[in-house]
Amino acid sequence: MDAGDTQALQALLSRYSVGPRHLQEPGPSDEQLALMVQAALRAPDHGELLPFRFKVVRGEARARMAELFAAAARSAGKDEAGAALDGERAWRPPVSVAVIACIDLGHPQVPAHEQWVCVGGAISNFLTAAHLLGFGGKMLSGAKVRDPAICAAFCAPGETLLGWITLGTPSRQPSGPSRKGGVETALSVWAGHD
Repeated sequence: MDAGDTQALQALLSRYSVGPRHLQEPGPSDEQLALMVQAALRAPDHGELLPFRFKVVRGEARARMAELFAAAARSAGKDEAGAALDGERAWRPPVSVAVIACIDLGHPQVPAHEQWVCVGGAISNFLTAAHLLGFGGKMLSGAKVRDPAICAAFCAPGETLLGWITLGTPSRQPSGPSRKGGVETALSVWAGHD
């Protein structure tokens, strides 16, 4: 392994999720977002499908997204304080990127599960590129992805809203991974039988 490979691996191993409350301006520029999308396009795709797309929310569009989130909270039974908090959370990150899956369920060569693998790889590549460009980020999902008004605002018919990647400059260093276990938990050896 040469120095460049080691440096790239160290950059990948140093990436942690940074939540929206720890993100501040500046967010990524158009050119930086384009690099993140180029990285996402390197996800495994069998060379012919694009089962995902992204929609950027920044600037004043964040206010509209905050209104949608607050309305969704009200529809879910939250009081005005809870709705306001949900709206504030949508407004908080400098940039949000909606992640939309466009799965072709009837594709003759590429089954849906392989397309979903591509979508997951694209999200991972996008977040890794953001990290390498100096930004913090996190993939957020939850009940909002099932709200009809929010889905209609972001998706075309037949698409699935997966959530939002929040992006910005980290206001503090992340504390490290929060996953249970480590390599010994995530990796085992199959012995050829159960």
